[in-house]
Amino acid sequence: MTFLQAEHGGPDGGPPVAHDFSTNASPLGPPPALWLAVQAADRQRYPDPQYGALRRRLGEAHGADHGLVLPTAGGAEGIRRLTLAAWLDGRREAWVPQPGFGDYAIAAQALGLAVKPYAAPADIRPTAPSLVWLCEPCNPTGTSEAAWPDLAGHLVVVDRAYEPLRLAGDTPPLPLGAWQLVCPNKALGLTGVRAGYLIAPATDAAWTHAQSLAPSWVLSAEGVAMLSHWHDAATAAWLADARAQLREWTAAQRALLADLDWLQRPSCTHFWLARPPRPDIATRLHEWGVRVRDAASFGLPGWVRVSAQPPAARQALQQALLEIESEDA
Repeated sequence: MTFLQAEHGGPDGGPPVAHDFSTNASPLGPPPALWLAVQAADRQRYPDPQYGALRRRLGEAHGADHGLVLPTAGGAEGIRRLTLAAWLDGRREAWVPQPGFGDYAIAAQALGLAVKPYAAPADIRPTAPSLVWLCEPCNPTGTSEAAWPDLAGHLVVVDRAYEPLRLAGDTPPLPLGAWQLVCPNKALGLTGVRAGYLIAPATDAAWTHAQSLAPSWVLSAEGVAMLSHWHDAATAAWLADARAQLREWTAAQRALLADLDWLQRPSCTHFWLARPPRPDIATRLHEWGVRVRDAASFGLPGWVRVSAQPPAARQALQQALLEIESEDA
């Protein structure tokens, strides 16, 4: 068996670049008040191992029983933990979006679950109780579905990491009985703070497994501070302003790439898939201190994922593309 390897945008272990279009985190964060709280977190003491006050705060914000809220060390840890919970619950298939975030399939393969890729909701056709991952809006495409099929009897998880970065359209209804995975750090521009949470639909066997599988003190003090201020009014207002700014930057960047003959797919977020006129553009841009996310690992050779960035970065991207074009003329 060939084991899948995780590939991500952002730092790649090589020299840092001046302008990073490969990450789909917000380039505008973090909100000032929340950032001050993270910096002031008490690192000299353990957090409450049960995270009681935090779970009550999050449960209240979502209108959910706080006992159904399970803190996670970011999205990746939540994906691994819930995949193991599904396996312990007897589920042997994992349905994952394709293209989609690679950790869904990697976590399933590591436990011997059969990985079942799907391109559209109608393609999800489990024949036995399964784990089903939905990403809304989807990474790497930035697309959103109008509705999801009836998936009763399956362990359905909606990854909502990019919901706060939705720039257009409405949030579709969650499938009945679905779990939610909430990871605020991308919208807050704090990807280095590894903190998120799961919301279970009920205290069933999967919830029991997911709760018991959590490591002690799964959240750091900084993670507690970030999540404690995630639902503040000041954070909500800051996010609304950030979305307005990202709409402007996204429109300008799409226009720039269109002028340079890039094919671009629709998206409701500030990141999207694009196909440049030449296949080696990711490597060539890196030489100019600009990074884009090669989409070959998503099964899309010749495509890249780009995210909207501030005007100075956009100008650097334009200059690099023009220089590359002139070199090859």
